[in-house]
Amino acid sequence: MDSKKILSTLIPQVSIHIWIILMLTVVIAVLDWMVAIPCFILFAYLAWHNIRTNYRRKAEISEFIENLNLNIDTATKDTLLNFPMPLVISEPDGSIIWYNSSFRDISEHTEIFENAVKSVVKELRSELPVDNPDRKYMPISRQININGRHYNVLISIARRDPQDITSCILILYFIDNTELVNLKQTYADERIVAGICVIDNYDDLMQSMEDPLKPQILAEIDKRVVKWISFTNGIIKKYERDKYLFIFEQKYMKELEEKKFEILDSVKEINIGNKLPVTLSIGFGLNGGTLAENLGFAAASIDLALGRGGDQVVLKNGENFSFFGGKSRELEKRTKVKARVIAYALRELIDQSDRVLIMGHENGDIDSLGASLGLYRVVRSRSKDAYIVLNKINPTIEKLVEMIRKDEEYADLFLTGSEAIDLVTRKTLLIVVDNHRRSFAEVPELIDESEQTVVIDHHRRGANYIQDTVLTYQEPYASSTSELVTEVVQYIDEKLKLNQIEAEALYAGIVVDTKNFTFKTGVRTFEAASYLRRQGVDTVAVKRLFQNDIETYSKISAVVSSAELIQGDIAISVCGEDIDNPQLIAAKAADELLNLSGIAASFVLCSVDGEVWISGRSLGEINVQMILEKLGGGGHMSVAGAQLPDTDIKDAKERLKYAIMNYKEEMAKPNT
Repeated sequence: MDSKKILSTLIPQVSIHIWIILMLTVVIAVLDWMVAIPCFILFAYLAWHNIRTNYRRKAEISEFIENLNLNIDTATKDTLLNFPMPLVISEPDGSIIWYNSSFRDISEHTEIFENAVKSVVKELRSELPVDNPDRKYMPISRQININGRHYNVLISIARRDPQDITSCILILYFIDNTELVNLKQTYADERIVAGICVIDNYDDLMQSMEDPLKPQILAEIDKRVVKWISFTNGIIKKYERDKYLFIFEQKYMKELEEKKFEILDSVKEINIGNKLPVTLSIGFGLNGGTLAENLGFAAASIDLALGRGGDQVVLKNGENFSFFGGKSRELEKRTKVKARVIAYALRELIDQSDRVLIMGHENGDIDSLGASLGLYRVVRSRSKDAYIVLNKINPTIEKLVEMIRKDEEYADLFLTGSEAIDLVTRKTLLIVVDNHRRSFAEVPELIDESEQTVVIDHHRRGANYIQDTVLTYQEPYASSTSELVTEVVQYIDEKLKLNQIEAEALYAGIVVDTKNFTFKTGVRTFEAASYLRRQGVDTVAVKRLFQNDIETYSKISAVVSSAELIQGDIAISVCGEDIDNPQLIAAKAADELLNLSGIAASFVLCSVDGEVWISGRSLGEINVQMILEKLGGGGHMSVAGAQLPDTDIKDAKERLKYAIMNYKEEMAKPNT
C-alpha cells in the first residue's frame, strides 16, 4: 500500500458536502439573491477551511508515515543484526553475502564457520527447491558441528526477480540443538546391552585334561573373562558351567569393538595341561526396545556364533548382524550323542508326516544330491513317500542324475518347484540339505508354504538363516552334509540298507567337499566313509563321476594359465564368455589352482545368465568364506561361493580384490 492510498484512507472525504452546499446556494440565489449572499460567503469560508485542513493533515500524516517507515527499517535492521539466532544470507553456491552478530559470535575464527556453511549449501544444492517458486522454506535435517556445538539448518529462499525463478538468495537460520543432541547421546550411551558368552567344546576340553587340572583351567577362564569385561562396571554372572551373562551400558561397546574383542585371543593362550585350545563364542544384543528383547538378540547372536563354528563374536543391533573373529578352524566334536538325538527326532517327524520333500540349494552339487538320496532311503524305510525337489540339472551332477534315472526305482523321484508346492499339506515335512539360507534354496517359496521344515547343513551359519524350523542339525565342523546324513542313517535304523547308488552318492559328496579327503577331514569323516564302503561303494565308479574329458580339461587349463597373482599368494582368474558350463569349469579351475606351488587361495569368476559367479578355494590358511561374505556369498573356510547380480566381470573382479584387501588388513590387525 503506497502513501496516496494511506492518505485517502485516513483523511475524511468532505468535498461532497461542500458541493451540496454550493448547489443549494445556487437554488436560493435563483429564488432570492439577497438571501443567497450570506450563503455564498459561508460556502467560501467552508471551502477555504476544508482546503487548509486537508493540507495540514496531509503534511502531518506524511511526516508520521515517514517516521514510521524509518522506525520500522531501523527496528528491522537492529533485529537482524542482533537476532539471537545465527543468521546468514548466501548465494545458492554457498558464497556468504551477509551474516549477523550472533553468527559472528559463534566462532572466534569466522572463516571456519563460513567454509562450513559454504560446504553445507554446496552439498544441499541439488536438494534445494530453487526451481519451485511455490516453496519458500525448506527444513534441513542434517546437522553441522562447529566448535563442539550442534546446529540444525532452516533455509528460506528469497527471489531477487519474480520473473526469474532461478535468481534467488538463501537465508540460513542456525538452530542450536546441542543440548538435545547431548541428551540423545546420553540416552544412547546409557541403554542396556545384554551379552552371552559360551565356552566352546566344553565337554571335549574337560575330557582332554586330568581331573586335578580341570578346576585350574576353569578358574583361569573365569579370571580372564571377568578382567576383560569388568571395566564396563556392569553385571557379570556365570549361570552355567560354561556360560556367562553380561549386562552393561552401551557406551562401553565401542571400546570393545575397537579392541576387536581381545578376549578371543587371550583365552587361547591358556595352557594348563589342556590338549585342546580354549575358545569362546560371544553374542551381544543391543538397541532393542527392552532388556528382554536385547536378551533375545543376544541368544540369537550366540546361536549364530556357534552355528558358524565358534571362536567369534556376533552383535545383533536391531535387525543387523556384525561378526568379529572366526579365524580358527572348526574343531571336530568326538561325541555322537547329538547325531543320535537328531536321528531319533527326525524319525519321529517322518513317521508323523504324510510325505517328505527333500530340497538342496540352488544349482545343486554332488554333496546336496548325495545327502538328498541318503535321506530318501531313510524316508522310504519308514514307508513314507519321498521326493527330491530339483528345478535345474547343472553339469556337476549331470552324470549322477543320469545314473539315477536309469534305475526304475527312482522313476518318480524328482519334482519341479511348482509340482512340489502343489503337494504341500499341513502334515508335509520339508527337509533342506546343504543349505540354511532361504535365498539360496532351490525353491525359496517352498519354505514359505511348509509348516514343518528341517535343516541339515555343514556350512557356517549366516545372518539370514531359515527360522522357525522344527529341527536344525547344523555342524560346521563336519566335512559335508553327506557325512552328517551318513551318521543319521546309521542311527535311524541299524538294519537299514542303502542301495549302491545311494551309498556311492553319499561317498561322492564327502569326496568332493574334502577334495579326496584332504580338507576338513576328521575321524568321523573316515568313519562315515568306512560305513559307506561296507554298504557296497565302488570307489572306481565314484572316481568316474569326476572324470573330465579332454575338451573340459583344456578349458580348465586355459583358465588356470590366465590366472593373476595378487597379495602374494592369492590367484584370481576368469572363465571366457564362450565356455559352456562355466560354473563347472570355474569350480574345477579353482581346485586346480591350489595344486600350484605358492598359492594359498584361489578365486575364479564366470558369467551366468547376467550374473557373475565366484568360486573360492583355499588350503585353510585363508578363510575364503569371510572374503566372499563381504560380497553376499557364503560357504565354509576352504570352499565358498558368491553370486553378484547386475554387474559385469570387470566390476566383480575389482570388488573381489577390494574384499581380499580388506580381509588381509583385518587379519593383519592385532586381536582380530
